[in-house]
Amino acid sequence: MDIIAQHLAANRAEREEQLAEYLRIASISSDPAHREEMQACALFTAQLLQEAGLQEVTLHQTPGHPIVTASWRNAPARPTVLIYGHYDVQPVDPLALWSSPPFTPRWHDQRIFARGATDDKGQLLMHIQAVAALLRCEGALPVNVIFLLEGEEEIGSPNLPDFIAARRQELAADLAVVSDSFMWAENHPAITLMLRGLVLLEVTLTGPNRDLHSGTYGGAVANPLEMLARLLASLKDDQGRVVVPGFYAQVAPPAEALRRQWQTLPFDEREYLASLGVAGSWGEAGYSLLERIWLRPTLEINGLWGGYTGPGGKTVLPSQAHAKLSMRLVDRQDPEGMAELLRRHLLASVPDCVQIEVRRIAGGGYPVTVPLDWPPLQAARRALQESFAQEPLLVGEGASIPVVADFAKLLGLHTLLIGFGLPDANTHSPDESLHLPTFHTGIMSLVRLLRLLGGKS
Repeated sequence: MDIIAQHLAANRAEREEQLAEYLRIASISSDPAHREEMQACALFTAQLLQEAGLQEVTLHQTPGHPIVTASWRNAPARPTVLIYGHYDVQPVDPLALWSSPPFTPRWHDQRIFARGATDDKGQLLMHIQAVAALLRCEGALPVNVIFLLEGEEEIGSPNLPDFIAARRQELAADLAVVSDSFMWAENHPAITLMLRGLVLLEVTLTGPNRDLHSGTYGGAVANPLEMLARLLASLKDDQGRVVVPGFYAQVAPPAEALRRQWQTLPFDEREYLASLGVAGSWGEAGYSLLERIWLRPTLEINGLWGGYTGPGGKTVLPSQAHAKLSMRLVDRQDPEGMAELLRRHLLASVPDCVQIEVRRIAGGGYPVTVPLDWPPLQAARRALQESFAQEPLLVGEGASIPVVADFAKLLGLHTLLIGFGLPDANTHSPDESLHLPTFHTGIMSLVRLLRLLGGKS
């Protein structure tokens, strides 16, 4: 370990420049105007893997953007680790709010600023550089490694599940590792134990066959906007609990040991709420704020529209009203089953004076939970503690990372979710950054993790 630490310390500037070169590529997957940059970024990713000493480096064309794979399989009888990351990035809008051009990396205050610095090029590159350091210093890896790197995560990974399903044998592993999340704070690492699943729906209520004059018809014909507001308001009680029958049927009570641990987390609820500009929290009664985000399912209204929304007034009784809904899922809640559960409830609850259409929106995924007694979790805890000199916190994540559910469903794998972004990294926002001391310490922790997974201290 001393030799590897010395090697990494001696090459800090070189590794930061490699990161900067990666960040200069405008790999915005959602914008067709950047298709050439996406291809260039895939090729650069393959080059990084080759230079690190990995084998079978392959660029796979898809109907969208390329997937890049690589492997090192020369450790017989040792575990195989599947490492996932994505090289595509979010759009940069609003450009005027950036302090410097988003694809011209800028070093300032121990950070590098650029789109993709934390999400996810910086974190992806940490794994490549950790493998490169092991191969250069020891000539071999303590485990077998497979890299699976895609260019469509920011647009929902439309081609990844089919790619994984078609290559189950090729991608067979003992566990997966994903770094696309966050530390608790600077120098305070965290491991994510659970991700919520996601279901997306769109609801449309239709009343009269055209928009009507509200003076002539108001009070005589049902207003779809009002009917929709009533329908949506009826989905929860005054304590924030969803009242759809069966909504919580597949939800287990929170583990008391985990609840007690979370009560000791250095979390200031008042500071959290103040940072959001709200006076208080609101949600399902009987659970703390963190438990509501991490452990409990939700039903939210994400969009609501209809009628006239332009300047001034227009006395219209609209023909239609629309809403977009999402459910965050936990435990054994199945996205298909939960979508159907809500659809049936809405159809049964809508008044006869309007017609309803409930449509499933593409996207979403299954919830994921990592067992507390899983041996690789203990290895990850030790690797992070030895590197950061701080016991990692075990946390949840209210959002979804669909590929983690795909690994469980298609490959039968649990995933270590070890993030190195800081909470103020501004991912998806202007002035995205990566904290460079964390970048370098994190690489050392990944070296330790691979050694521990391979049975080395």
